[in-house]
Amino acid sequence: MQLPTTMSSPTRPVLLNKTNADAHGERDLIYSTLVSSSERKRLLSETTDGVSVRKRVKVHTEDIFRVDEEKEEEEDSSDEEDAFVVPRKPRNLTTFEILNARRTAGPSRVSRLPSYSTRSILQSFVSSNRSDVFNLHSMSNASYMSPPYACSYSHGSKRGEDSLLAVATEEGVVHIFNTSKRQEHDVEPQRCTFQPHTNGVFDVQWSPSDTQLATVSADHSLCITNVSRAGVTPISQMKHHKNTVKCVTWDPTRDGNVFCSGSRDGMICVWDVRAEVGCWGPKPVMVVAKAHETGKKTISRKGKMTAPPARGVTSLLFSGHNRYGLVSSGSYDGILRKWDLRYLDTRRRSTPQGCNIRSISSPVEMSSEDPTLSRGTRRARGITSMTSGTGITAGLLFALSSDSRIHTYDATTLEPLSGWTTDTNTDAWSYGYENMRTNSFYVRLAMSPCGQWLASGGARDGRAYVFDVSSSDRARVQPSLYGDMRGRGIELSGQKGEVGAVDWAPGQLATCADDGTVRIWRPDLETCRKCEAEPDEMAWSWSWAREQQR
Repeated sequence: MQLPTTMSSPTRPVLLNKTNADAHGERDLIYSTLVSSSERKRLLSETTDGVSVRKRVKVHTEDIFRVDEEKEEEEDSSDEEDAFVVPRKPRNLTTFEILNARRTAGPSRVSRLPSYSTRSILQSFVSSNRSDVFNLHSMSNASYMSPPYACSYSHGSKRGEDSLLAVATEEGVVHIFNTSKRQEHDVEPQRCTFQPHTNGVFDVQWSPSDTQLATVSADHSLCITNVSRAGVTPISQMKHHKNTVKCVTWDPTRDGNVFCSGSRDGMICVWDVRAEVGCWGPKPVMVVAKAHETGKKTISRKGKMTAPPARGVTSLLFSGHNRYGLVSSGSYDGILRKWDLRYLDTRRRSTPQGCNIRSISSPVEMSSEDPTLSRGTRRARGITSMTSGTGITAGLLFALSSDSRIHTYDATTLEPLSGWTTDTNTDAWSYGYENMRTNSFYVRLAMSPCGQWLASGGARDGRAYVFDVSSSDRARVQPSLYGDMRGRGIELSGQKGEVGAVDWAPGQLATCADDGTVRIWRPDLETCRKCEAEPDEMAWSWSWAREQQR
């Protein structure tokens, strides 16, 4: 196609910024062609709503050389015209270059990209009192309901497949049921129930391939159970901790083979199911003893120097930036530690059974500041739960503290991004709610698969809380220009007692409460509007999100 020109010289072609290169590859000559100021004004005027309507032109090799020969004559005879060099077409930027540009750009460049809040979706969360509530009946005759301690959606559920949720109770029982949306009067889908422990289960995690479940309990043991459509089969039971085992996490790079556990005795154990089993049963392949101890002794009331009490390990996760990096949090303060599973101590720990286990003596990374001390308090607060960001929040770690705040850390350096101001209302990297209380180590934190929302349990009144954490850096630094883009907390109230465990799947959130129920929350704008318009009537059938008032 040929684009007509209004230039006086019929022998000179019009060469535009988006002109295709010729067949012989003379691309550099095209981009260096000069265009007169009168022609430039005509081209700029041929636009509609800022979008150019110019067509591409085919240029032949002989035309290019003819233009090149006329450059010198044009420069001498057109002193009145302004020379305009058409710039080279920009290349696509890498992800690192885009992130770097966002940090270094001035106020008129990419830092002005808008920040879109997803808070309105969280405001539309509702839960049916009939089809979205699952009861956890007790296995004994002593009680009717059994409080849940932990829950976890399968990895397939987080990818949009069948919504399989595993819930562990204080009786050591694990329930697996399908939480997919159903009609009001539909029968609950058949669930799978088994009992791997004789005491309360504090954490349950699916293996990366969803073929195994790892559970840890107050009976000081860990259990691995094989899960399939044919049923569940116990594989092994492991014991090495001297106190309640609080948390467990799988190594994402070694499916079903390597996992780690943390306990109230302050020890982290790394297990490998492929290791040889001795006469005393399975043993960890390496340990971190007193993972969150400072080594400082304390003075007792009688004036004697005594060793401090054991500081328990409350949460574990693999950082994602290093396949060997394991991040841990403790019950004493807000300091996170990262352990490299390759850096072993030359010494070995001996067990009463005569086994030698490799040990890790010191972390490779550690937080330099404690964000729980930001409000002027002299007493540090422990971390109850951690979760890693994904998608838009990749590279961040979120930690729920017993000071009723959610703090943000850099996943690489473990440096806190929150806690640098005494006013929590102006802290752009911490999240909370006016009535939110998390002073219980049963309360957990969970990140949505999209990486935009956080959910936290609550220590009283059957309430859970959700937060929009998808704000850009620009909106955090200058919230007055963009509004409160990081959002205030939204309350989900529909249960009784303490809401502890929470977890996400696409389009749904599971919350577990002391009343022995698991409630599923889903976004439904139409139903939410009916609940707000007729709260007295709709309260018989629905529970819905409540917004925090300013």
